[in-house]
Amino acid sequence: MNHNQTPLFSALRRHAEQEPVQFHIPGHKKGKGSDSEFREFIGDNALSIDLINIAPLDDLHQPTGVIEEAQKLAADAFGADYTYFSVQGTSGAIMTMILTVCAPGDKIIVPRNVHKSIMAAIIFAGARPIFISPARDSNLGIDHGITTRSVRRALEKHPDAKAVLVINPTYFGICADLKEIVDLVHMYDIPVLVDEAHGVLIHFHDKLPMSAMQAGADMAATSVHKLGGSMTQSSVLNVKEGRINPYRVQTIISMLTTTSTSYILLASLDTSRRNLALNGHQLAEQAIALAQYARAEINKIPGLYSFGDEILGDEATFDYDPTKVCIHVRHLGITGYETENWLRDNFNVEIELSDMYNILCLVTPGDTSDSIEKLLQALRALSEQFHEGAEARELVVKIPDIPQLSLTPRDAFYGQTQVIPFKESAGRIIAEFIYVYPPGIPILLPGEVISQKNIDYIVDHVEVGLPVKGPEDRSIEFVKVIFEEEAIS
Repeated sequence: MNHNQTPLFSALRRHAEQEPVQFHIPGHKKGKGSDSEFREFIGDNALSIDLINIAPLDDLHQPTGVIEEAQKLAADAFGADYTYFSVQGTSGAIMTMILTVCAPGDKIIVPRNVHKSIMAAIIFAGARPIFISPARDSNLGIDHGITTRSVRRALEKHPDAKAVLVINPTYFGICADLKEIVDLVHMYDIPVLVDEAHGVLIHFHDKLPMSAMQAGADMAATSVHKLGGSMTQSSVLNVKEGRINPYRVQTIISMLTTTSTSYILLASLDTSRRNLALNGHQLAEQAIALAQYARAEINKIPGLYSFGDEILGDEATFDYDPTKVCIHVRHLGITGYETENWLRDNFNVEIELSDMYNILCLVTPGDTSDSIEKLLQALRALSEQFHEGAEARELVVKIPDIPQLSLTPRDAFYGQTQVIPFKESAGRIIAEFIYVYPPGIPILLPGEVISQKNIDYIVDHVEVGLPVKGPEDRSIEFVKVIFEEEAIS
């Protein structure tokens, strides 16, 4: 296929150049009806292609023209049989995957450290999650992925599961042996769904981990916007035909997608596909080189550590994506959250995420040696301020065991509830989410029994200032639980 082509973006440009008289939405009509300051800042070119699904521009809900052509080119670039554009982010693509394969009551095998969009889809589907514990790294205080061994045990206990979902790579860039997991699951004739939100570049370079499509997975939700150059909220859903009905996928993703689809987002997917297909290897090569340079320099800075190849070697750490630069700050005597704020306040450096012990910096094709040097300058100053005399924070990875799931997430979410003080909620069934964001991984899910360890863990995070979110009560002083009728005496 000719990847120099951008059928959708080219059609948008041609349409804008014809300057049609518009009597359709959006009401700003090429910017004339926009706020003047906003129009001047955004520019007339962008506003001229902020259009809707009129006939010359095809329709994302039932593509037969330029969007269909653009999606076929994307499928070729990503090694898929079908690719669907998402303007609902990767969250929308993830929900589509799960709703495609799960009906009410169906089992789906998932890691416990899944993104909140996966649990939202499980609630919508009325599915029953079978959780697998991720491998925990006691040296860094982070979770990795799930192992082939744990997937095998889950399949032996639940051979009637409708799907297995794998995160590849994790937020921190770690991968298990995806090909081995896919082959195992396929022995049960069960589809493999992959949360590939942080893996768009891995399709385009052999120094990066194997992609979902290369491993033979059945569906993968891939964030082009996170690392691949498209605009925020634009992603793709890649599908292999066989265990998955592509027409069902189209129906589900259409149900989840606004009818006012953003053609700016769609055009950015079309053009980013071109850039990745033609230049992806070179772009990834550059990002890898910059990241490895940064990693080597960070490891010379007193009190800081960024893992590399030495982390590999067991089932949970089969491979890693070096463009995810995780920096362990525990030996500076401060938290990752404090580090994030310090870098912002003192050097105007913004990072991807922080937790109790680490910060994460993403190195992408948008980086240069200049941006890397600014990061290193900031980190050297951070070390100078905190390292001397610092006592390393005690590494306490005390994430509680997976709570008991007493109700399906759907039944709990829609059940009769009451609000009680969170610190007095041990033993009760929670009816809402509590999660740390980013990365949006739930600590408690609707339907799980709250333990005292859960309460202590969450309170600790709140007290050190980490962004714990989810409950309707933003202060997390109160929590919504399943109503319990008191016994009549």
